[in-house]
Amino acid sequence: MQDWVRPITLRGRVVMLEPLSVEHAPGLLAAATPDLFRFTPQAPREWSTAGFEEDIRWVTGLPNVVAFAVVHRASGRVIGRTTYMDIRPAARGLEIGRTWIAREHHGTAVNPEMKWLMMRHAFEDLGAIRVQFTTGHENLHSQRAIAKLGAVREGYLRNHMMLPDGRFRDTVIYSVTVDEWPDVERRLRARIDGAGRIGDEPVR
Repeated sequence: MQDWVRPITLRGRVVMLEPLSVEHAPGLLAAATPDLFRFTPQAPREWSTAGFEEDIRWVTGLPNVVAFAVVHRASGRVIGRTTYMDIRPAARGLEIGRTWIAREHHGTAVNPEMKWLMMRHAFEDLGAIRVQFTTGHENLHSQRAIAKLGAVREGYLRNHMMLPDGRFRDTVIYSVTVDEWPDVERRLRARIDGAGRIGDEPVR
């Protein structure tokens, strides 16, 4: 992983993705609301700066993960988190996930630009042949948002994980392949360039 995907800063017009560190904890605390984590076990164990620092240390310490803070360029504020995960150098594949964005930025250019920056880096700089996305079976908003990116739904994993409240989660799998990327990239650029409010873009 270290020889293929490394921490990097990715700059767009609306957002900048920079390597995640504990210095981002106060900004993440200010940006987050508990409702963002209804469908996903991504909330910190403690709702405080220390809790977000602990969560950042956990995420950045995971194997095969490179994590980013999402910075809103116009305001300079941290507005979320995302990662490359399940990094498989031999297969030239990875997943974009563990993503959440402050509620006020849902339905704007933030999510499509983030995904465009990350997929462009994966396909055009790293030479990836597959980028994967997953989400819970109950999170219909997220499924629509992923499909709107141009990703293809491949199927689902039953009882794939247990949520903090004890419910079982099935996981829905999507992907974009290197052959599909040029068309996906064109459509994403069109969405970003024309974005005012472009529909719901919820946390995955």
